[in-house]
Amino acid sequence: MIHNILRDKQVVLASNSPRRREIFKQIGLNVLHKPAKIKEDIDIKTPRYLVMKLAEIKARSVASEVDPECVVVAADTIVYLDGEILNKPADIYQAADYLSRLSAQIHYVYTGIAVCYRSECHTDFEKTAVTFKELSAQEIGDYIETREPDDKAGAYGIQGYGSQFITKINGCYFNVMGFPVANFYELLAKKVFPPIKK
Repeated sequence: MIHNILRDKQVVLASNSPRRREIFKQIGLNVLHKPAKIKEDIDIKTPRYLVMKLAEIKARSVASEVDPECVVVAADTIVYLDGEILNKPADIYQAADYLSRLSAQIHYVYTGIAVCYRSECHTDFEKTAVTFKELSAQEIGDYIETREPDDKAGAYGIQGYGSQFITKINGCYFNVMGFPVANFYELLAKKVFPPIKK
């Protein structure tokens, strides 16, 4: 399990996301938090490559500032609808636009993860399909008033008020929350700390 693999390691989470902090706590990890300070304006249009590259840049940035024996973990999440990436909304008007477009539609959440350890960096990604109910203008307005959409890709959070709008998920719930736990486990167990062959 993850907490056993990382039992004797200092884990550094290159993120300031409260959702990721919560997930790491749930899986038994006591980590240091050191948000990466990078520019995220990378010209990559393919969602999976974009999130993996951004996660890698974040992880490498933080790894360069800590002991190489630290395990540095980073992630990047986007919402993808009809060929367009919906990032964190710039203001309430963009949040309303995003939510009206997500209404009664299926969209995809991509999260790239990166783990840096001893100068090596391993990456992977997760993709989850999410279906929204049809939203009225009143519902969109009421949701925006909660301020929950402010700092979230696609202008919603699955773990909060936004859960009321989601009718179906095909894939990893934690991916939509911002960090695909099962994917992280596989990455650690198979690539970062593979079993020693006897």
